[in-house]
Amino acid sequence: MNYFYGFTFLLTGLLIVNTLFSYQSQHVDPHFWTTLKYQLFCFPLFLTANMLIGYGIKFGFKAIHHLTIVLVTAKGLEVLIAILMGYLFLKEVPTWKTLLGISIMIIGVIVTKIK
Repeated sequence: MNYFYGFTFLLTGLLIVNTLFSYQSQHVDPHFWTTLKYQLFCFPLFLTANMLIGYGIKFGFKAIHHLTIVLVTAKGLEVLIAILMGYLFLKEVPTWKTLLGISIMIIGVIVTKIK
């Protein structure tokens, strides 16, 4: 159950954070007061996302007892979410270089798990 909670909390928290920043980069004027107003409006969402990410890492650590793997998995998940946000907000289509980079990350995680 800790696997499920950890993954779900991480995924939800990272989706919230990346969606808010992607929306800001595309639709919020970069001037100080506009950005401040947006950040203050989104503060409850950022707080929720940070709590979800923190609990996702906590439950992930309880599940596998290896913090490095949990954090690397969270970063890999964040990379996949960033690719999704790039496609949704900026209409960027991943290239073969993106897939190569993700493959290298996956191979790195597998290599670190080999005893």
